[in-house]
Amino acid sequence: MLNITTFLDANSKRLDKNVLYNPTNGEKYNSGEILSIVSEIGRNLKELGINKGDRVLVYLKNSEEYLFSLFAIWRIGAVAIPTNRVFTPHELEYIVNDSKAKLMITDDKAKDIIDIDTYVPKDILNYKDCEILESENTDWDDLCQLQYTSGTTGQPKGAMLTHGNYFTAIHNECDVLTLKQDDVFLGIYPMAHVGLSWAIAALRSAAYYILMEQFEINEYLALCESEKVSVLTGMPPVIHTLTTMDARNQLKTVREIVSGGGPLHKKIWKDFHETYQIPIINAYGLSETIVIGTGTVIRPEDYREADRFESVGHPVCFSEVKIVDENDPEKTLPKYEQGEIALRGPAIAKGYWGNEEKTKSTLTPTGWFLTGDVGYLDDDNRLFITDRKKDMIVMSGWKIYPTEVEEVLIKYPEVKEIAIFSISDRHRGEIPVAAVVWEENEDIEGLFEYARENLSRYKVPRKIYTLDELPRVNGWKLLRRELRRIYKE
Repeated sequence: MLNITTFLDANSKRLDKNVLYNPTNGEKYNSGEILSIVSEIGRNLKELGINKGDRVLVYLKNSEEYLFSLFAIWRIGAVAIPTNRVFTPHELEYIVNDSKAKLMITDDKAKDIIDIDTYVPKDILNYKDCEILESENTDWDDLCQLQYTSGTTGQPKGAMLTHGNYFTAIHNECDVLTLKQDDVFLGIYPMAHVGLSWAIAALRSAAYYILMEQFEINEYLALCESEKVSVLTGMPPVIHTLTTMDARNQLKTVREIVSGGGPLHKKIWKDFHETYQIPIINAYGLSETIVIGTGTVIRPEDYREADRFESVGHPVCFSEVKIVDENDPEKTLPKYEQGEIALRGPAIAKGYWGNEEKTKSTLTPTGWFLTGDVGYLDDDNRLFITDRKKDMIVMSGWKIYPTEVEEVLIKYPEVKEIAIFSISDRHRGEIPVAAVVWEENEDIEGLFEYARENLSRYKVPRKIYTLDELPRVNGWKLLRRELRRIYKE
């Protein structure tokens, strides 16, 4: 028997301390209160006819209600479908139909957005002293979540995550962050994203989790200072913003900061390290692996050997990584040769909901998950990401990896942010182009000259577009496909 919510039972028996704080409404909760609220929501769901294995969609803003709803769904053995509050009715309708969801947990503002039965968790503070609901008897391989991917190729796919997958992810994240009861953890990842698992790991360790409903840099820094945050979540744009200011006083209690969700450029990483001397936990994982449930990571102790500021580190516990030929996944490539990154471990999703073809093309018979990312391993088995397989540009047979080009061009002084992507070309098939956010002065000719001096001729962007900001998912994960759509020629 394994139900991942039972850590709440254990913590509520042995600890009487607050473990969750929402500064937006000032509410604080200990483990026993969370368990009581989760139990009452779970009872309400059962009364509405939700049983083990039923799919329940969550469509709320980032809040404790969102988190407690996920726990309640898991508690009763149902399957959670986390969705982002910015999803349109069309996007929600697709997920509801694909998953055959039975119920949507939402609020009064959105309960009539699509045609599905709804449940609105109200007055949850009144649930703090409710009777505890026994957890459903679930096993390692029982589904607890359908995590719909962002759909970079075609419609979104529901990665089938299990109680065992989450157990592994929580274990590894506690381990990587060396979380303790006296830690203060500031979380900024959206509740609909598997990055929430970092926060669940903090709750598992009985650290003090501060929930930011919406990221805002000044509030972020103020909370770091006032709450004496020790473990901080970040992402490449956040870390880049911190390099443009002096926040050393606000971050003086921070012992580590997490980065993930996209490539962290070497220049930004190095600048942050030199300014703050705070180790970046540079992690690599995917929705299908619950971040580093099965993945790799740079830990603080790696910094004596990681001064190149490029790697995403070694495999975490129970995980394996190798590089395979992009056209023949049975062929393992030697060290330093670029190919597709393959991962294997107990946090790999069971497959894709209702999509046996995609499952077979992504999971090999021997259990390796083909990530679609391109990278290589060094002599010490450290992993280096070079690009997304699907973002690779092929121009007249030449392979161009956008991240490699970005790493060079971001060093140009006038460049604040840059994204390399492809547009179609009748003669060459496709060509590389750049979208640039400038520091102050636009300098397209200067950047062209810098590119010609520092890149092979075929890697030089053929065009440079100026933007006020780059398109990102939830403000952080770069959307190259959106740039390709905008500049389609």
